[in-house]
Amino acid sequence: MQFDYENHDGVGLAELIRRREVSADEVLEAAVNRIEAVNPRINAVIRTLFDLARQSLGSVSPDAPLAGVPFLIKDLLSQIEGVPTGNGNVHWQNKAASGDSELVYRWKRAGLVILGKTNTPEFGLTPYTEPGVHGPTFNPYDLDRSPGGSSGGSAAAVAARMVPIASGGDGGGSIRIPASACGVFGMKPTRGRTPYGPFLGDAWSGFAVEHVLTRSVRDSAAVLDATHGADIGSLHRLADHHGSFLASVSQPPERLRIAVSSQPMLGKAVSTDVLAAFEATVSLLRDLGHEVVEAAPAIERERFSLAFLTALAGEIRADMEWTSETFEIPVRPGDFDSSTFGMGLLGKAFSAADVTAAHRYLKFAARSVLRFFESYDVLLTPVLADLPVKTGSLQPSPIEKMLLTALGHINGGWLLRRLGIADKLAAETFEYMPWTPVFNVTGQPAMSVPLCWTTAGLPIGMQFVGRFADEDTLFRLAGQLEEARPWKDRRPPL
Repeated sequence: MQFDYENHDGVGLAELIRRREVSADEVLEAAVNRIEAVNPRINAVIRTLFDLARQSLGSVSPDAPLAGVPFLIKDLLSQIEGVPTGNGNVHWQNKAASGDSELVYRWKRAGLVILGKTNTPEFGLTPYTEPGVHGPTFNPYDLDRSPGGSSGGSAAAVAARMVPIASGGDGGGSIRIPASACGVFGMKPTRGRTPYGPFLGDAWSGFAVEHVLTRSVRDSAAVLDATHGADIGSLHRLADHHGSFLASVSQPPERLRIAVSSQPMLGKAVSTDVLAAFEATVSLLRDLGHEVVEAAPAIERERFSLAFLTALAGEIRADMEWTSETFEIPVRPGDFDSSTFGMGLLGKAFSAADVTAAHRYLKFAARSVLRFFESYDVLLTPVLADLPVKTGSLQPSPIEKMLLTALGHINGGWLLRRLGIADKLAAETFEYMPWTPVFNVTGQPAMSVPLCWTTAGLPIGMQFVGRFADEDTLFRLAGQLEEARPWKDRRPPL
């Protein structure tokens, strides 16, 4: 039989399979056909696992909540036994994982069928997806633009209707940024809501958390129902969640007290398109009966930005040293993308005391932000300060790449600090994403909701931040917003 694969979300496909209106094999082959037809234009999937997916169908429990639903995994963090996790780096492309991550095990247990791996920037560093090893992923809504990053491949694949659900990780906005750029729904859960183990204690010192990008709100909630909860040895153990995130989606929220602000927390300017979308969202919230208050937590822009950059530089340098040790190679400019290598130079130039002081400050700043939410249920901001950027526009210039290469040969990270480049980089890094990193530091749940579109058809996501460990309120609000301003029929012009 023929069925309209592209217009069903994951929960819908699972229902069709459960009612035997279509077989899991038919759904799988429809997904394979869609990937083969569309991926050459957007380069979202960089490793296909079609045969492995076909073999796995026989082991999927028919009682699993998402039995037979096609799924893609970001090529970073999560490990699939026998499959390399490439990390966007040339050296990791052929090193097979020794086992499944706990989160991969839970995705499989939920019935999701893994068809491949999606593109990501090297070590998840940048808010665009243009790794040298695989080349750029392109935005399905405008092939000249970036899908964002670092989960850009997953967001583009979901927007292009290759699969209804794909995984992402978010250490500074890497689920929310591409969700906004590609017009899909992206929830960053609370720190510790989903497991890190057994191969990681945590990711980016707890800033990063993994979940999924979806077209529907209910798919995100259904996956979180199947995956939440601490694993053995978890460093970030939350109280057990009782109830169902999926059920929350269909329960309209009570009247919420929502703080709203379009003032950048870390950057300085916001485009007129984004401001118009923000104002339209504020009006929608009022129409839905919520109390809207102009307010936002106070952030020391320069100090916070430099501290976050310092912490991040240490993480990237550790990734580079880990690569060097694993493959018994020196750390050389040619083995890493320019942005990665430059951040790694800074990471080596910062002292252990610098990194420790940065983390101390960020934890202190997080307390102030969390206190703000004693007075508000939710905070609304834009996700990005501008429309999806042109491919290549955020890359280092040719001269900057030459400088970084030269500094690498003389171990010149100290010179970057001496010249004040670290401070300049901190000031510039968050101009495009001036809100999202704050809530990686606090660990709060935050979501990008595709509520707005330009007249040219480009998506603009709005960020809603909830109280710590309160995804339920966000899912209730997201379900209400999805009903009021549905986006399911929006399709990229592919």
